[in-house]
Amino acid sequence: MHRIRRRVPSLLTVVWLTAVWVLLWGDISLANVVNGVVLAVAVTMVTPLPRVSGLGAFRPLAVAVLVGRFAVDVVRGALEVSLVALRRRPPRSAVIKVQLRSHADIVLATTAGLSTLIPGSVVVEVHRLSGVLYLHVLDIPRTDPDAGLDAVRRAVIAQEERLMRAFSPNAELADAGYRPGWRVGTGELDARSLEVRP
Repeated sequence: MHRIRRRVPSLLTVVWLTAVWVLLWGDISLANVVNGVVLAVAVTMVTPLPRVSGLGAFRPLAVAVLVGRFAVDVVRGALEVSLVALRRRPPRSAVIKVQLRSHADIVLATTAGLSTLIPGSVVVEVHRLSGVLYLHVLDIPRTDPDAGLDAVRRAVIAQEERLMRAFSPNAELADAGYRPGWRVGTGELDARSLEVRP
């Protein structure tokens, strides 16, 4: 019984696949919708997707913070890249290592994707087992390059925290060293709260 229940497709997946089917045919007709539903159910039952760990919650306020801050970062990054393009001197680039705090593959991959979508940086390598991202940063300050690189590291880790607060369960937040909840910057757990009690 448990195995059958795991094979039952989610309604959202069936609706999404049906919509894709109808859009591919380019005609909204009863036959296309029915065929889309039948194929969506068949595909999801024959080839079910594995369960994804790391994203087991949905906090609307944290999602709003994630999306809003990401939009600000994209606009700021685009302005900074355009200023670099208009300058006469060549940019000073670097590749930096950023150690993420989450152990979930989906958080690692999504943080890498979000970091790459912000103009001025691109993820060049990901180490899944150690949770490390290597980023190419387009332009670092000439006056204090170490401070500029640390600011990029902190920005990537803050992006990961916003993502985790939006979608990760409280246990994942605690595992990464954050206090549970939706609010970014609510603090890190102290060493006493991380101790394993018998």
